[in-house]
Amino acid sequence: MKLPRRNFLHLAAGAAALPAVSRIASAQAYPSRPVRLLIGFAPGGPADIVARLMGQWLSERLGQQFVIENRPGAGTNIATEAVVRAPADGYTLLFVTAASAINTTLYEKLSFNLSRDIVPVASLFRAPSVMEVNPSVPAKTVPEFIAYAKANPGKLIMASGGIGAPSHVFGELFKFMTGVNMVHVPYRGAAPAVTDLLAGQVQVYFDPIPNSIGYIRAGKVRPLAVTSATRSEALPDVPTVSEFVPGYEGTFWFGVGAPKATPAEIVKKLNKEVNAALADPKIKARLADLGGTVLPGSPADFEKFIVEETEKWGKVIRAANIKAD
Repeated sequence: MKLPRRNFLHLAAGAAALPAVSRIASAQAYPSRPVRLLIGFAPGGPADIVARLMGQWLSERLGQQFVIENRPGAGTNIATEAVVRAPADGYTLLFVTAASAINTTLYEKLSFNLSRDIVPVASLFRAPSVMEVNPSVPAKTVPEFIAYAKANPGKLIMASGGIGAPSHVFGELFKFMTGVNMVHVPYRGAAPAVTDLLAGQVQVYFDPIPNSIGYIRAGKVRPLAVTSATRSEALPDVPTVSEFVPGYEGTFWFGVGAPKATPAEIVKKLNKEVNAALADPKIKARLADLGGTVLPGSPADFEKFIVEETEKWGKVIRAANIKAD
């Protein structure tokens, strides 16, 4: 049976539109089952707190559980690889962090490429670290610390949460821009680094505000400066490093990503809900308690931000010749 040309064209046009209709319907129905949000850190830290806060919001807004799944190890690479290999259906998401951008240069051989294999969904939050010292260090300001370090080259120990961790590269950027010579000692996470800072085994640490603010308020460590370009509302009396070292800036940040080829409609829906969360006064206040600010924007904004951070810390890693374990 021959179809009239007009009928044939209508059928052909309808068939061509089916994939788009199917994608839109899928996005409208999303999520129809629990969603996993993989995070490359152990429970309890700032990243875990923000991930669970966002997971609770999305669960309540979208009517399905957003389950936080901690996959620590290899500087967050284990979690990233698991998401890269997951189906691109929106049901496995990645908690993207500053470490994700740093690892692009830090690790010479990765089984994935962050910019190629992960689709940016939404940025969430950024916060500074605090350049803090043990009270036994005589310096009370950044200029005094620089002078003290230069008078004692190679004698001051700078702790970090691990090779290539934000606390490490923030310190390396400081060393590079000021010309001071400090010995880097990496620890297996922030907790043991802070323990040795409190005990005076190390002299300086670039610690995320959420980890250190309690010790600062108790007078157990001395804050010299925050690493962001502007002062932190959580520590308004603490200057920025850039007030003494022009151009210095370093923040840790969090966002959400998905496997490549995740439907654009699902990415758009998630981005919309995340931005709604970041506009909620209660969420903003909770994140402010962690010493940071919300980071709203489109997927394209987040992609641009990741590219900029990758390039920035790549230069520091190469200049300091930092190698992963």
